[in-house]
Amino acid sequence: MVLHRKALESQLVSVLQGCTNLKKVKEVHAHIYRNDLHQCSYVITKLIRVLTVLHVPVESYPRLVFSQVQNPINPFLWTALVRGYALKGPLSEAFRLYASMRTEGIGPVSFMFSALFTACGAARDATLGAQVHAQTVLVGGFESDLYVNNTMINMYVKCGSLHCARKVFDEMSERDVVSWTELIVAYAKTGDMGSAQELFDGLNVKDMVAWTAMVTGYAQNAMPKKALEFFERLQNEGMEADEVTLIGAISACAQLGASKYANWIRDIAENSRFEPAKSVLVGSALIDMYSKCGNVEEAHNVFARMKQRNVFSYSSMIAGFAMHGRAHAAIELFYEMLKTETKPNHVTFLGVLTACTHAGMVEQGQRVFETMEKCYGVAPTADHYACMADLLGRAGHLEKALQLVQTMPMEPNGGVWGALLGASHIHKNPDVAEVASSHLFDLEPDNIGNYLLLSNTYASAGRWDDVSRVRKLIKEKNLRKNPGCSWVEAKNGMVHEFFADDATHPEIGEIKKALDDLMERLKGIGYQPNLSSVPYDIGDEEKKRLLMAHSEKLALAYGLLGTDPGSTIKIMKNLRICEDCHIVMCGASKITGRKIVVRDNMRFHHFLNGACSCSNFW
Repeated sequence: MVLHRKALESQLVSVLQGCTNLKKVKEVHAHIYRNDLHQCSYVITKLIRVLTVLHVPVESYPRLVFSQVQNPINPFLWTALVRGYALKGPLSEAFRLYASMRTEGIGPVSFMFSALFTACGAARDATLGAQVHAQTVLVGGFESDLYVNNTMINMYVKCGSLHCARKVFDEMSERDVVSWTELIVAYAKTGDMGSAQELFDGLNVKDMVAWTAMVTGYAQNAMPKKALEFFERLQNEGMEADEVTLIGAISACAQLGASKYANWIRDIAENSRFEPAKSVLVGSALIDMYSKCGNVEEAHNVFARMKQRNVFSYSSMIAGFAMHGRAHAAIELFYEMLKTETKPNHVTFLGVLTACTHAGMVEQGQRVFETMEKCYGVAPTADHYACMADLLGRAGHLEKALQLVQTMPMEPNGGVWGALLGASHIHKNPDVAEVASSHLFDLEPDNIGNYLLLSNTYASAGRWDDVSRVRKLIKEKNLRKNPGCSWVEAKNGMVHEFFADDATHPEIGEIKKALDDLMERLKGIGYQPNLSSVPYDIGDEEKKRLLMAHSEKLALAYGLLGTDPGSTIKIMKNLRICEDCHIVMCGASKITGRKIVVRDNMRFHHFLNGACSCSNFW
């Protein structure tokens, strides 16, 4: 008889496991009553768990079922109800129930604490989580429970108490891959890649989650070389990267802008389960990568071969065309997208408006901006207003841009005022620059770029007293300017980095000689240094010396030496290219017959036969 009862209990639990709706659960519940098993903690525990999974309000059905058990001494039965409240709320009821259980003298099980830690983590309540932590010690026997400690680490991580999570980890007598990986991921998300790598290196068996955390962590924290180093290590271990890791590596390639890495990662993607023709996410990431590596044609080839496209792939391609100054192609693709069932989002419109901005297409940009919400249900954000301020300002409509900013339905952010300040600098308008910078100094008090742009605007207007005033302010605030940096890819794929006035490169002697030779040839076709590109009240000869020391000129000279004749020279720069360097790049493309591509922090410039793709509108 006992054996038959045990078999029936197991059968009913198995049937409950397969229930997918409340009607089926109620039918099984009826069988439980008919077979006099409504006092069986084993069966009732399973019934409560299934009801929780089916999102039945805990206070109604599950609590009623629990209350009908006459002698609830089974800790798993209590845990099922506590877990229900912990997951579905209210959390306070879960703790009241836990207290009642302890009053009854019933000891908790590890699942009880795991449920409470999970709930505290979801509520981001570290104080409550610490109280549960104290209970695991007071009750005893759980300090060395691996499952409890792992959920405790997870709780502290979610609550932002990473130091507490690390303390739990360090004191654990036993750890598994989950323990290590939880912290590695947390450190990577906060940008502490040193701690993340320390833990990663100490992990004997590394799973894909840990590898992904390292690759994406380095990529997201602007350390692309380290991201690719870890991705290569993953490949050498014989592991197949998952989609997220692959996209992280592609993102790192996009940051580097080097074709050697781009082609390498493309080959890996093509031979994986996530080939770009079939994976929309990988395909979209590759479009972005090739665009940022200066090869918008290859980006479009990836786009054209994709069997399925969504808003991300269209938006990536539109943004790619925009950053390369191909405004008409970007807008044409936007209208092609509208003919499909793909609905544009805010990123799509940022791409289209950026395209209009780089080409000075004011009327087209205004039409698109006006139809965003009216026709497509996409409300403009501050970023869209920044694009419009940039579009109007660059085109010389500074008063219209200022009026737009002052009548925005939301508070203008740094991007909006920054666009207006940039436009003021282009058109040498210190009055509007003062308005924009006054807001920027409140919003971004430590952003030295805003102070320098205002100073340069004063300098272009010859207001040297104001220049001195701003530079004194920079000194008082102890702000440091990011040094100009450019990097160029040699024919062997190695990336060479140059800083302004750099003398550290092993071939600096040959580089400077090549640059001197180039400048002499440029003078022969009429080049004159643009001294206004130096915003200092110094002598002309010193200005010429400073212009010759710009990092992109050094990179150009090395590119002429270190790449095959006739090949494209690709230069990446961390700051905006100056007017003089822009003139030099145009002239160099003419006298050398080489195509030169420069990516600055705003856009791509394609120089060929003495002209730039930006048509000098930048």
